[in-house]
Amino acid sequence: MPPIVRAALVQATWTGDTESMIAKHEQHARDAAERGARIIGFQEVFNAPYFCQVQDAAHHLWAEPVPDGPTVTRMRRLARETGMVVVAPVFESEGPGFAYNTAAVIDADGTYLGKYRKHHIPQLDGFYEKFYFRPGNLGWPVFDTAVGRVGVYICYDRHFPEGWRQLGLNGAQLVYNPSATHRSLSAHLWRLEQPAAAVANAYFVAAINRVGREEYGTNDFYGTSYFVDPRGHLVGDPASDREEELLVRDLDFGLIDEVRRQWAFYRDRRPDAYEGLVRP
Repeated sequence: MPPIVRAALVQATWTGDTESMIAKHEQHARDAAERGARIIGFQEVFNAPYFCQVQDAAHHLWAEPVPDGPTVTRMRRLARETGMVVVAPVFESEGPGFAYNTAAVIDADGTYLGKYRKHHIPQLDGFYEKFYFRPGNLGWPVFDTAVGRVGVYICYDRHFPEGWRQLGLNGAQLVYNPSATHRSLSAHLWRLEQPAAAVANAYFVAAINRVGREEYGTNDFYGTSYFVDPRGHLVGDPASDREEELLVRDLDFGLIDEVRRQWAFYRDRRPDAYEGLVRP
């Protein structure tokens, strides 16, 4: 496997309907593939608006099965067409009363590899997620893809260091963090948390945020998506804080081993001393 992986992410504005939203992302993926990208990730619940700004049972209609629902089926075709790994976050339905904030991971040949379900579910003004989602229950999977070992952590998860570390212990080389984050105090944390996680765990992070205003609520999503390396350096410039954008960046996976040798955090960690971390 080559140490350089050309990776892509998309921060997008809401179009007003699922069909045009998916079609827009498909076109971004084709553009990324033409630029040589081998993996692409989309934002949180990419095929829908961020409906969690309000509490309305009608929004449960956005949910669909994973992997057999229409969006993931279509993403599998897209992966086969472009030859790219695809990280596709959607609102997952597993039956009446069982819904999750989920990301499907699809290999470059269209094979469905599995899914990650968001663990940490907020219930705050403008982020009424407990009204819609159950907490994730599938652990911290890391997927063997055509480009390497890929994990997912979703939005509010990023405030909790434990999951970042578990993904590293499970062998992640690149972690996608699809998000829906609006202008507030979180903008400061957005610039800090993912670089800190990349350093602490010695892997690459793809931080994806929605951008623009949407019809449900008043949140103004500020984009500023980026890739960050295991030293905490941004890989190229971040995306706009106002406009839709496709980022394509070259990630030197050889840097992971180099950093892990120089900063032996995995060697020197002390799990025998951390019992208190798992007490309520």
